[in-house]
Amino acid sequence: MERRSLPPLLTTIRLIASLALMSCVSLAQAQASEKNAGIDLVGINMSGANFAPHITPGKVGTNYFYPEKKYFKYYADKDIRLIRFPFLWERLQHELYKGVNFDQIRLLRRTLDFAAEHNQKIILDMHNYGRYKGKLIGSPEVPYEAYASVWRKLAEEFKDHPALLGYDIMNEPHSTKGLWPAAAQAAVDAIRQVDMKTLIFVEGDRWASTFHWRMVNEDFLIEDPAEKIIYEGHLYLDKDFSGRYANDETVDPMLGVERARPFVEWLKENNLKGFLGEYGVPGNSESMLAAMDNLLGYLNENCMPSAYWAGGPGWGKYVLAVEPIDGKDRPQMPVLQKHISNNCTEFGPTPQQ
Repeated sequence: MERRSLPPLLTTIRLIASLALMSCVSLAQAQASEKNAGIDLVGINMSGANFAPHITPGKVGTNYFYPEKKYFKYYADKDIRLIRFPFLWERLQHELYKGVNFDQIRLLRRTLDFAAEHNQKIILDMHNYGRYKGKLIGSPEVPYEAYASVWRKLAEEFKDHPALLGYDIMNEPHSTKGLWPAAAQAAVDAIRQVDMKTLIFVEGDRWASTFHWRMVNEDFLIEDPAEKIIYEGHLYLDKDFSGRYANDETVDPMLGVERARPFVEWLKENNLKGFLGEYGVPGNSESMLAAMDNLLGYLNENCMPSAYWAGGPGWGKYVLAVEPIDGKDRPQMPVLQKHISNNCTEFGPTPQQ
């Protein structure tokens, strides 16, 4: 059959349509590439298992919660794949030097499994403030080896799980009477006896405050044969740095950057990697949201990941929470999503020249 030539006008129209389609495809590909660019810098804390620390071991589903799969799906759908997961030592191990609790290990493994299903990574966070049953690690009541041994057990259990990103060996140690650095070193040494590949997140004294870091943690340098230590700070924007936000406050838009800067500069000077493990703002405060936006921009520039406080079950209308209410996103979520895309290839910051 003879192929007929298309009229010139029709040929032109089809050419334009073809070019337009190619342009749309290229744009879509570029947007998809941009959306998934870089590393996972923006994360959240998935709370619940750390609730009611005054009731231990407590009852799961009543005093504390391990999140169901839907919580992981919500953040995965928002392209948030980094999750810091707090748990309590006293629930995991009811008595020092005893075995770890089977049910808690099962629930922690289920948490990692849910994350793996959604292509997310978990940082396991022992949320104990440098203490066990109220006694300081390194005191006669809680020897360093007791603390080290429980982390050795956890590393043995979870080191090969595909969703495990790292071990956050202790949340917000404070008022430790100088005992914390040796405790941190003991935990790192114990983990490295069984796991040389996983990141270890180490927080500083004084509640890991980024603003006060250089005042209390200037010489806090941990030895790691695997060279995979990530130093972790925390930051809140209220006057007392607590994160309680007891009063309505209007803050300077650069407050978050200024409170993070001492920690970031310390990391740069010492050629170390960092992580902002907690920060959060009231969703009803425009000035706080603006300060959070600038903070995340600063962290993004320095390739430093962060985890917002907080998501997960049981928060209700808690003003810092990012769990949706009646299917509607909280005001903090668009700010978080704005900073997901990045040009980073590894954790920062880049050291000073």
